[in-house]
Amino acid sequence: MLLGRLLLRTSTVNKMVSRNNYTAFKPDPSKPNMLRVGLAFGSTALLWALLFKQHSTDVHEYKTRNGLE
Repeated sequence: MLLGRLLLRTSTVNKMVSRNNYTAFKPDPSKPNMLRVGLAFGSTALLWALLFKQHSTDVHEYKTRNGLE
């Protein structure tokens, strides 16, 4: 009996504390969030730059190990 009351109380508290994950409105595509767009493009550019740098380092190491340079 005591366990049942405890479970009933915790479920009621969880329902009161939890939030709804769904939003009531859709984002307007005519006004993009420029901060998020900038972060997305900036991080993509940074990852591509690191990829090209790593590739050139790997090619240089390959050429020096195999005596091609």
